[in-house]
Amino acid sequence: MKFKDTIKKQRRKDKNMHVDEFQDMMRRIYFHRDSKRGTVGTYEWLVEEIGELGEALKGKDRKALEDEFADVLAWLASLANVVNIDLQKAALAKYSDRCPKCQQSPCKCPFKSP
Repeated sequence: MKFKDTIKKQRRKDKNMHVDEFQDMMRRIYFHRDSKRGTVGTYEWLVEEIGELGEALKGKDRKALEDEFADVLAWLASLANVVNIDLQKAALAKYSDRCPKCQQSPCKCPFKSP
């Protein structure tokens, strides 16, 4: 067994996982289906899950909320796999321990509500 594989198994056992490991897990489990669904179809599933997360945020069911956060993360990783984007690399390149706009941590940008 390779050292990297040993580390991955240990992290799963400890319930710790890096973003790239989660994305790789989603690829192993779902890529054969996601690639057939394509970019638009996979994006539509992500949007549906975000809507379900929005509904769960209105309630008080903690388990439902956790499940919807997990679903959004899974579909985001699946979409990234379909379009061949490394989520961990992209996130770290943009958010390298500081706000990408003001370059501060914590962010000092003026607050704007949506």
